[in-house]
Amino acid sequence: MTIPPPEAMPPVSDGEDLLVQRLRDRDEAAMTLFYDRYSAALYGVIMRIVKKEEEAEDVLQEGMVKIWNSFSSYDASKGRLFTWVMNVCRNLAIDRIRSRQYRVGTRTQPLEDSAAVREPASPTFRPEHIGLQEMTKKLSLDQQQVVDMLYFGGYTQSEVADELNLPLGTVKTRARAAIKVLSKLIR
Repeated sequence: MTIPPPEAMPPVSDGEDLLVQRLRDRDEAAMTLFYDRYSAALYGVIMRIVKKEEEAEDVLQEGMVKIWNSFSSYDASKGRLFTWVMNVCRNLAIDRIRSRQYRVGTRTQPLEDSAAVREPASPTFRPEHIGLQEMTKKLSLDQQQVVDMLYFGGYTQSEVADELNLPLGTVKTRARAAIKVLSKLIR
């Protein structure tokens, strides 16, 4: 667990007990005061985890909503208010970076930012010499038909399903099975 440096933590004051009580009473003005007092430190904790401003802002907003909606679960006898809210936001930030959507978003980049666009292919590179299309001849006819349409015909899985009058799940299953077979052949 990363604890912010002492200067980032809001000072404990006599007013914290009053703020806690006002938040328990669902006082919206108290939530504004809470936000003013804690948001900068929470944003710093979140930002160190997600490392993207837009994501950090989203997690902070999500954290504030969660804090507001679950404030009744805060137990002052177990720790300071700041510690509790920091853990709420920290856990949300960790959940965000573990999410599939976040991982996919960090791996993909726009084509204009890609090095592949800036570097032309070697003039001697001939993709048909890889032999992948010949390897597909070793697949079952059903798998071969799906792979040919998907990878060499440029169809989407939905288009293949429509074209062959098959359920989408069947197309996906055949494609996945074909990829397993081809990966074994390539090795």
